[in-house]
Amino acid sequence: MLSVLKAELSSLLAERVEALFGVAVEPQIEVPPRRSLGDLSCPAALQLARVAKRNPRAVAEEIATTTSWPSFVREVKIEGAGYLNFYLDRPALVARWLGEGPLAATPRPGKVVVEHTNINPNKAAHIGHLRNAVLGDVLVRLLKVLGFGVETQNYIDDTGVQLADVVVGFVDLRRLGLDEVAALPEPFDYYCWDLYSEVGRWYEEDASRQSLRRQTLHQLESGEGERAAMARLVGERVVVRHLKTMRRLAVDYDLLTHESAILGLDFFAAAFEALKASGAVRLEEGGKNRGCWVMPLAESEEFAGLEDPDKVIVRSDGTVTYVGKDIAYQLWKFGLLGRDFHYRFWQEQGLWQTVAQGGEAEHPAFGGASRVINVIDARQSYLQKIVRAGLEALGFKEQAARSVHFAYEMVSLSPATARQLGFLEADAEAGKSLEMSGRKGIGVKADDLIDQLEAKAKEEISRRNRELAGAELDQLAHEIATAAVRYFMVKATTTRVIAFDLDEALAFEGESGPYLQYSAVRAKNIRRRLVEAGLASEASVSAVAALPADLLADELWDLGLAVALAQEVAERAAETLELSLVARHAHELCQRFNAAYHKFPILKEPDEQARTARLAAVQLFERGLGSLAGVLGVPLPERM
Repeated sequence: MLSVLKAELSSLLAERVEALFGVAVEPQIEVPPRRSLGDLSCPAALQLARVAKRNPRAVAEEIATTTSWPSFVREVKIEGAGYLNFYLDRPALVARWLGEGPLAATPRPGKVVVEHTNINPNKAAHIGHLRNAVLGDVLVRLLKVLGFGVETQNYIDDTGVQLADVVVGFVDLRRLGLDEVAALPEPFDYYCWDLYSEVGRWYEEDASRQSLRRQTLHQLESGEGERAAMARLVGERVVVRHLKTMRRLAVDYDLLTHESAILGLDFFAAAFEALKASGAVRLEEGGKNRGCWVMPLAESEEFAGLEDPDKVIVRSDGTVTYVGKDIAYQLWKFGLLGRDFHYRFWQEQGLWQTVAQGGEAEHPAFGGASRVINVIDARQSYLQKIVRAGLEALGFKEQAARSVHFAYEMVSLSPATARQLGFLEADAEAGKSLEMSGRKGIGVKADDLIDQLEAKAKEEISRRNRELAGAELDQLAHEIATAAVRYFMVKATTTRVIAFDLDEALAFEGESGPYLQYSAVRAKNIRRRLVEAGLASEASVSAVAALPADLLADELWDLGLAVALAQEVAERAAETLELSLVARHAHELCQRFNAAYHKFPILKEPDEQARTARLAAVQLFERGLGSLAGVLGVPLPERM
């Protein structure tokens, strides 16, 4: 909305400057730091002064007096050393914005593949996984709103060490067969959570037991044997639970890509042959990596100075490392591998998944991306660099440049929340957050966290609205819990380790998802009460355009400008992958709305035009918050 005006002014100024001074420029249109300086400003005259060899104010005056400005510009003033400051026609623009969407999709060429969540199918999802899934889902929503074609993938590592350890737990520690494991009750992923940490302790008691892990890994990679069959059973049951957990927060996917299919279809074998042919990998004949195929990276600037810059791609026992499989997967994502998966539609889950054999003859065209974004925590930065290095070594430099690691820091628990959830004693050291460890079984299961948030939300709703009960109360508590989790995971910059706090996340005031919801409900209540009072609940475009400018006071106008800025904020968030910009802007909208709500009441305003001006601002707020909340995945209920 505002970006359209800025582009129009910039284009007009560029034409005028070239006509007056014979100079080609791209004038920057800015929002001035103070309301007294207008709505928009341009420093072009300052930049031109040297070329024109004139005083910048005189240059600005000539531009201002000889340009035919658009109708939305009410006045142009020269400020400071020579800034062109624009004062806009408030009623005309508010009327115009009421007919536009705050976020506009511009169709973009190509496809963006976003890979996120990627939970090992060996145990229940935990709170750290929620940050990955929410960040990935918000990114997908944002890109789609802006007009990008997006394919959402969730990588299932069903041949890795973590799943192998749980298989060892079932087969060698618990001595259970396939039928017995299939009969275990839900929540199956909780059972695996405890078993996984128990296996870790079992290994520590006798290091020789780790040979069972190696034996299991071989079977998982070959897809044959009792252990491979157990892995398939365990993996599928856990994945079903993960999907159910994520759907509680409205997170979904287009495709589940299974590591077993990458191996079963010899994806890595094809990538490995290409790596060998290009000289990107070599077989080590001595040293600690003897018998391994490694990617030598000592001469690369990005890896220079590392104590051990060479990365093992294939171990001496023939098993493939994570990064080796991921290079093959990344090549497939870009359509560079020369082969494809088989696909099966998982009817019960309503999504597609890769399979090594069989599959369906007709399916969507997956992969073939022009850009790939992998949402993986910051600890994996080194491995993601290796993947890019693999693409570069194969000559795919453009694709390597468009292979993006969306890194984020980890999640811990605030001391208060750790105590509430029973992880810390009441007198535990103050100010120290609790870090998670899946191997040790220390962590908050995602479903437990959501359950706790829903329970606390119910308490708060019941205190405020005693008449709510039953399914309506359950649904509202769920929506508030969803908003609490999703907003909390996005509001901090991705470079920060966040300490999740139950009370902060659920607060109805402050920087939280429920605050956004509460503000939206307040706006809806205004409209509802107007209807009850027999008054118009919607300001028409024509009525707003006819308003005197002074009825759109600064606070109401600033609210409208904040809505109009949403497009720029969204574009910047997508470009920088800093999704907290969207969350913070949504919060700012709510702050401006609530300040205006208290200063400019609508129901008690007797003057119809004043009431129309205030109602128009409320309508703009509802549309702006609705668009941003949609990107954030924050549901906006009818009441709270």
